[in-house]
Amino acid sequence: MARDEVRRQANGLDAAAVAEKVAEAAVRERETAEQLRGNGSFYEFEMDRERLAFIWLVKHAEWRRIRDLMGALGWGVYEPKQDVQGSVWAREREERLAGALAAQSASGEQGREGADELRAEVWLSAASSRLLRAVAYRAGLSPSQVLAQLAERVVVGEDGTVSVPPFTPSQ
Repeated sequence: MARDEVRRQANGLDAAAVAEKVAEAAVRERETAEQLRGNGSFYEFEMDRERLAFIWLVKHAEWRRIRDLMGALGWGVYEPKQDVQGSVWAREREERLAGALAAQSASGEQGREGADELRAEVWLSAASSRLLRAVAYRAGLSPSQVLAQLAERVVVGEDGTVSVPPFTPSQ
């Protein structure tokens, strides 16, 4: 998605404007990497640090790729349609999205059969993922099985707080 965003933003930009975007992305990449190491602050409602740092790493790489492509091919302005590699990536992303939508639709059909069941895809930070994998490994379970057991034990307090009493995952 970050690559697609960069390609859309680059459309019609000349080499000087792309060079400015490369410099800006380098600054953002450095800042988010520093914040990831704990040397900066994030606003309360920003996405998790790992994801934001990764997004700027990808954007910086894509801006550099576009700059280098324009220089190598002597383009005056960037046009996404002429960018063969970028077009391949965009097409692959569209195919993945179409596949995901088809799978979601099929899952929706199955979901109507078991209306009380929930299937969720969860994206966790690197630290949470490592912890979950370690717990699952020790219990001889998959991470999704541990999450299912965790969800089964959720307690909602009168004030709306959510907690899980201590437990040991089991098979």
